[in-house]
Amino acid sequence: MLTTPGRSTYPYGMEQMQPGDQLPSAGGGAMSKAASATDRVDDALSRLESMVEERLRAESVRSEELAKRLNKLEQQHDELRKVAMDVEGRLERAMEYIRSLLAADQE
Repeated sequence: MLTTPGRSTYPYGMEQMQPGDQLPSAGGGAMSKAASATDRVDDALSRLESMVEERLRAESVRSEELAKRLNKLEQQHDELRKVAMDVEGRLERAMEYIRSLLAADQE
């Protein structure tokens, strides 16, 4: 048998903990449950902040790309509007020419 009844096999500094026991701190004192929970919450908040910052950076890059794309589309739209106005003017002149030919033909 490896252990004797009522006697721990752990060295003095490595006693087994029971639920509800205080955690030993690095300095050798006992850390309360509240301090341990606070540390866990702080760690979780830190990780969450890192994730949010990373997401903001990614969304910022995406926003810049979308702004560039929008600017390019607006330029193309302006160019197409100019072409449409030119085509409309040419069609109106062609229709006037056709009307003048028809009027001359009827005289």
